[in-house]
Amino acid sequence: MSGLPLVALLAIFAGAAAVIWVAGVQLSDQTDVLSTRLRLGSALGGLILLAVATNLPELAIVASAAVSGNLGVAVGNVLGGIAIQTVVLVVLDAAGGRGSKPLTYRAASLVLVLEAMLVIAVLAVVVAGTQLPSGLIAFRLTPGPVLITVLWVAGLLLLRRAGSSLPWQESGQAPDGQDRPRGHRRKHAEHQATSKGTSTAKAAVIFGLAAVVTLVAGVALERSGDAIADHIGLSGVLFGATVLAAATSLPEISTGLTSVRNGDYQLAVSDIFGGNAFLPVLFLLATLLSGRSVLPQAQHADIYLTALGILLTLVYAAGLLFRPARRIAGMGVDSLVVLVLYALGVAGLFAIATA
Repeated sequence: MSGLPLVALLAIFAGAAAVIWVAGVQLSDQTDVLSTRLRLGSALGGLILLAVATNLPELAIVASAAVSGNLGVAVGNVLGGIAIQTVVLVVLDAAGGRGSKPLTYRAASLVLVLEAMLVIAVLAVVVAGTQLPSGLIAFRLTPGPVLITVLWVAGLLLLRRAGSSLPWQESGQAPDGQDRPRGHRRKHAEHQATSKGTSTAKAAVIFGLAAVVTLVAGVALERSGDAIADHIGLSGVLFGATVLAAATSLPEISTGLTSVRNGDYQLAVSDIFGGNAFLPVLFLLATLLSGRSVLPQAQHADIYLTALGILLTLVYAAGLLFRPARRIAGMGVDSLVVLVLYALGVAGLFAIATA
């Protein structure tokens, strides 16, 4: 695509982003239907299915970038995606309605705090993996991505256990939180599908088609985005961490808004944390496809983005514990802090990229 004019590249990029938005919404809806009907929601396989399904755009971009040898875009999209998907919570908080309590006040749960800790733990391994020798590779595997994947699966098992038997009052649920149990949005999506006569087979077919469309659009997004970055003289890491990551976060905004409007605040936060914990697992895919050690090649900007992701996650973890009740500029105090920190972080990223 590098030979196409900038206008054509922008049109392809915008079109691919729109396709990802539409297909991502369908993918999320059918995932809710299938996980509810097949009773996968609380099982390990169901959690993995949900994580993969909601991050198919990122998966496509990482796979395409790894095959083409453009690891800078792959790494930047993953680590920048974690930061910008955390900022999606700011959007969901601001969309919660004026005069009502902030998002973290209503979603407060010790299980969500544990999910935030899993994100931080995985990102800590990412930082450690960048310091390992690049020659430490065997069978197209390196220690960092393997440990990240093992830690993620172990974290899912612990979270599954915490969701059913956490030895705290009311299983870690805060008083005066959301009225209905976490996950009722998914049951609502299944009830709507049933009322429309959508069979399980039809839901599976729609899921498969949406997955294929999302993967194809993700590849188009990565290729056109890479060409756009070359045209305007922007580094692959910077473009992947900002514009490309924002485009792949569109489905999370849509599904998150649906959760908030249905009063399922915990699910809205959990979907973001769950996706962020899964994204570094894609480094395993990048390593397998490229045959190269990905994490040791991380640049200063990549490590910087990892630190930013940890910082933003910590702010929301504190918000879930302290539950600020005030709204400032239409959002909770923690969301305002995250927004300011992200703006400063992006400014710092530009300084690193242009140094």
